[in-house]
Amino acid sequence: MRANFERGGGHEEEEEDDLRLPDGWDMQVAPNGRTFFIDHRTKTTTWTDPRTGVAARLPVRGKTDDEIGALPPGWEQRVHVDGRVFFIDHNRRRTQWEDPRFENENIAGPAVPYSRDYKRKVEYLRSRLPKPNSNSGKCDMVVHRDTLFEDSYRHIMDKKDYDLRNKLWIEFFGETGLDYGGVTREWFFLLSHQIFNPYYGLFEYSATDNYTLQINPHSEACNPEHLSYFHFIGRIIGMAIYHGKLLDAFFIRPFYKMMLGKKITLFDMESVDNAYYNSLIYVKDNDPADLELTFSLDDSIFGETQNVELIPGGANVAVTEENKEEYIEAVISWRFVNRIEKQMNQILKGVQEVVPSNLLRLFDANELELLMCGLQKIDVKDWKANTIYKGGYGPSSQVVHNFWKCILSFDNEMRARVLQFVSGTSRVPMNGFRELYGSNGLQKFTIERWGSADMLPRAHTCFNRLDLPPYTTFKELKSKLLTAIENSEIFSGVD
Repeated sequence: MRANFERGGGHEEEEEDDLRLPDGWDMQVAPNGRTFFIDHRTKTTTWTDPRTGVAARLPVRGKTDDEIGALPPGWEQRVHVDGRVFFIDHNRRRTQWEDPRFENENIAGPAVPYSRDYKRKVEYLRSRLPKPNSNSGKCDMVVHRDTLFEDSYRHIMDKKDYDLRNKLWIEFFGETGLDYGGVTREWFFLLSHQIFNPYYGLFEYSATDNYTLQINPHSEACNPEHLSYFHFIGRIIGMAIYHGKLLDAFFIRPFYKMMLGKKITLFDMESVDNAYYNSLIYVKDNDPADLELTFSLDDSIFGETQNVELIPGGANVAVTEENKEEYIEAVISWRFVNRIEKQMNQILKGVQEVVPSNLLRLFDANELELLMCGLQKIDVKDWKANTIYKGGYGPSSQVVHNFWKCILSFDNEMRARVLQFVSGTSRVPMNGFRELYGSNGLQKFTIERWGSADMLPRAHTCFNRLDLPPYTTFKELKSKLLTAIENSEIFSGVD
């Protein structure tokens, strides 16, 4: 027995020697999973194993080991020799690059748990909201469709704040029917279309963007009673949150941050006013002495230019290397806060009459957008069809394939958060992703190769661009993408 054991041991040592690579050789795995070999002496790489003389094979994936659900019956997924994933339809004896699961609009795969737990925050909000006044009955209104804005304004402003928490009972004049929720939803939808319509002068579209809104700093010139209307709008926002209804409008990121009492930063400006953002970045990164700037700027009001001082006597205070940070802060405050402070205070007053501000502060700016405005059904196929690639990536790149596989594995909420991370809003234009806007006009969703695999993805909301490092696996990409999204409020991954 001992002799046999010794012979066996010697055989094992012999096998280990056979498995060792020759001196100067190294073995690594390519992004497509195929093993390759490096000869450091000649500085060359090869697929052929120097120990066996046989080329390493590509890994063949099964038909059901995909994390986004099984392929349709009769389909198979394989990897081309150049590393690209392709699909075989055995039913029709065809091959294609496009994943057939994109044709199924209902597929979502296993929902990815949202670590910030937005749903739990909403549940907590609902459990802590002030209860309706049991003695004051319903919050009922009869409104005319052709005078919906004014009728609603009159009714809402005539009511006590506690009445606004009672069960809503809306009737459209001359229309029979009972409101068991559908009429109220329609009322919120139609009313939000009107009160946020730039035609009325209370809000305006941001920059060249035609679907996100900001408060019109010159609203008083359009409506002398504008502050009362902003108070009304605040009540409507509060009622929508309280009663679990949605508004059909989307706002710039600084609007949500102001509602939460959070500081607006320079990076919040990029997606709103790219030209201004770039000019401030230049001031930040260079000595501004030669620019001859002062703590004042020009503002255009209905075509008439006025000089505005950012601090008392600012027209006579030069911007220098020593005070340029103060200047940048002053410009940001003027652009997003000072000009609309009265209007925003009235909105906050109205919201807080219905929903306590401390409950809203549970949410971050992105979550508040979801709470107020909800989600559209995001068409991943349309999204993918209207995406462009840069930096060496293409539609069939393995990293790109893994990105879209990741998007398919997300539920609609997380897809919206990805879109929000990259574009600044979860809002999809009326005619789909082909009309996605950046700061300088139409700008399709873009994925660009950037950095190394040990880095997190970063976003440029101004250009709707995702800088995506060349991660080698699906799991790594998903993990890094989620980390970037979850920490976008606190790390410099968004500009």
